Amino acid sequence: MNILIRLIISAIAVLVTDLLLPGVSLGDMGTTNGLLTALLVAAVLGLLNALLKPLLILLTLPVTMVTLGLFLLVINAVIVIIAARIVPGFSVDSFWWALGFSLLLSLVTSVLNAFDGGSQRADGVITGEHPTPAVLLALLTQALFPIGLFLRPDPR
Repeated sequence: MNILIRLIISAIAVLVTDLLLPGVSLGDMGTTNGLLTALLVAAVLGLLNALLKPLLILLTLPVTMVTLGLFLLVINAVIVIIAARIVPGFSVDSFWWALGFSLLLSLVTSVLNAFDGGSQRADGVITGEHPTPAVLLALLTQALFPIGLFLRPDPR
């Protein structure tokens, strides 16, 4: 049931973001078709974020580290562009609109998730039964490339 609630919250965030950005289109919003497109966009973005994004993060890890994490914004925009290619009726005019869409979507989703208190403990820690692929990737990366190796002073 939690997945369905998250999907609906994401779809609402997609609708709000579509209304605020002229370079992003979900088609005719006055019909059920536009609402279904928003649900489909939310589902495809969720799948791409769960399956493709960890791989892209791993492949671009050196660039992400050099840019102090700012390259993750580019990865988010690429995910939005891929979703626009997959979902019929969803279009993004340019890379910059995709970047704006991903930033605004994150903001709107965060605001909407603030009203859903079921997935967070009182201390603000997000809980879940199983770790997400991104968490597993972070743990694997930390195990393979311990940050301590890079922070140790030169023994000379």
